[in-house]
Amino acid sequence: MVTDENLHRPLEVVLPIPVKTYDIDFVGIVSNIVYIRWLEDLRLKFLDEHWQLNQQLEQGYAPVLAGTEIEYKRSIRISDRVIGRLWLSNLGRLKWTVKAEILSNDELAAVATQKGAFISLQNGRPIRIPEELHKKYFHYQQVIQDEPKNSVKYK
Repeated sequence: MVTDENLHRPLEVVLPIPVKTYDIDFVGIVSNIVYIRWLEDLRLKFLDEHWQLNQQLEQGYAPVLAGTEIEYKRSIRISDRVIGRLWLSNLGRLKWTVKAEILSNDELAAVATQKGAFISLQNGRPIRIPEELHKKYFHYQQVIQDEPKNSVKYK
């Protein structure tokens, strides 16, 4: 469901994340490096739902990650119920930005921003963001802007 609280989250995906025994460190909390893997899982879900990786490869390009920033808010333990959320927060001519939240037992545990681009598989150089992805992103924003303010909307 899209609400006023998450209107700024174009193409959001949500992923339940099981905490595995190998995710925890010697004091029983999830290791910081595991969050990077969870962000990768979220980006792969995003691609599955909105911009299939196999189609990109067939067309001769692929996404690359240029940077990750994570702010840890609270520890996660093995028994916690974890949910990840990721959305496309900016789409430029050559670069994209996604934002993510990791929630533990419905409380914010971490926030992240990742930036990247698409590169040509032939020469490894950045290419323009595909027009179809721009259309999908801006269509989502237009639909949300056209909705009446206090109404409940569904994805």
